[in-house]
Amino acid sequence: MTANVFNFPIRVYYEDTDAGGVVYHARYLHFFERARTEYLRTAGFSQHTLLNERQLAFVVKAMNIDYRYPARLDDLLIVETLVTEAKGASLFFTQRLKKDEQILCEATVKVACVDLGKMKPIAIPTEMKERWVNEL
Repeated sequence: MTANVFNFPIRVYYEDTDAGGVVYHARYLHFFERARTEYLRTAGFSQHTLLNERQLAFVVKAMNIDYRYPARLDDLLIVETLVTEAKGASLFFTQRLKKDEQILCEATVKVACVDLGKMKPIAIPTEMKERWVNEL
């Protein structure tokens, strides 16, 4: 990925694993969600503020995930997050979960900006879109 990658550390806890100490497949979605949330926060956009002041949220519209290697109990991992496209009401992310330099899991994620009152897509706020367009 490029220099615009956001890195977020994740420690694998017992609650993330199955009986064999391997991360349960659905937990990867949690890891990716946390990283996207922190990415937005680091970019200056609090989801709490967006919800309360603008009545908007980002919801996952589509995801393609490729599990390559298992993560295990106590692993210290990094989620790499990169916005690859910003258009209209959609943001597209590429996310990779890595242990050291090994990619354990990779996902492409499309999120939609939604008006919570109507539960309909709305344009991504200009200041947010400009942030990502300038990075692409």
